[in-house]
Amino acid sequence: MKLAVASWLNESCPPPNPPIHSRDKTGRGFYNDATARLLCPVDFDWANTAAKEGIRNYEPNFQVTAHSWPSFVYRDGEYDREDPTKGLFKGSFLVRTFKHIFTSPSSAADARPDEELPLEPLPKRPRTQGERCTRSDVATLLGMRSVQPRAIAYSAVQLRFALSSCGSWRNLDDDFEHDQFYIYIVNYFEHPPTPTAKASVDALLLWWNR
Repeated sequence: MKLAVASWLNESCPPPNPPIHSRDKTGRGFYNDATARLLCPVDFDWANTAAKEGIRNYEPNFQVTAHSWPSFVYRDGEYDREDPTKGLFKGSFLVRTFKHIFTSPSSAADARPDEELPLEPLPKRPRTQGERCTRSDVATLLGMRSVQPRAIAYSAVQLRFALSSCGSWRNLDDDFEHDQFYIYIVNYFEHPPTPTAKASVDALLLWWNR
């Protein structure tokens, strides 16, 4: 994922300054504005100098934890305090990550960060005589016929790690726990607290599967 995310970011307009290195992750995370904007908890505004410095300096009032959604889970990174579910789990980089993992890297490359493209595994066509056998996509290998909450949660964790400055996988990135992040997303989909929340989740899954 780290190579794909670097490519997506470097192709964005305007491009990140400095550019995202494709293999060395030390310049990612909160060290680069392009990745920091996506990682920034929705409780804070990365454009605010106090918030930016507070996060980078590990100030207690600006902790980055799994208790607050990172901006990348929202469409265009926009969080509406009056309607916290608006655009939730419709972030374009999240959709592209899902495509990259479960359908194919090329399907993720077809999407653009400003596009709202839900995804579903592509149907398989019969192979004609003379065609060579090719590797099936992950969704097909797993027997996925629709986008499932745990696959969305897995994609979100992989994207979060790819955006971070962590050189190798670890569950704890400073104060952010990846496993807790995964659990929070799964619980959001699988254990809505009210009938209204259940209806919202159902609509969201329809969006992903349309």
